[in-house]
Amino acid sequence: MGARTRVFVGAAAAGVVGGWVFAQRRLVQHRRDLFSPRPLRRLAALGFLAGQSGIETVRLLRDYLAWETRPMLRRRALGIVRRMEASLG
Repeated sequence: MGARTRVFVGAAAAGVVGGWVFAQRRLVQHRRDLFSPRPLRRLAALGFLAGQSGIETVRLLRDYLAWETRPMLRRRALGIVRRMEASLG
């Protein structure tokens, strides 16, 4: 294997690892923002979590539904939970 190939493979691997780390940090940030005192952050977190289907996300959203007091945000979260539950079976 040539030097250029090694550099390319190393850079590609670093890019994949860097992307994975960034995605994990954003996921943690959005989960934390779900319980933010700012309604727009909560709405943005709901939008992000809508694309992250899974049992853990459904559990998190159920906790959120018990906590949230604003009707519009509760309706949005409930719609996401129902859609996820239907897709998970």
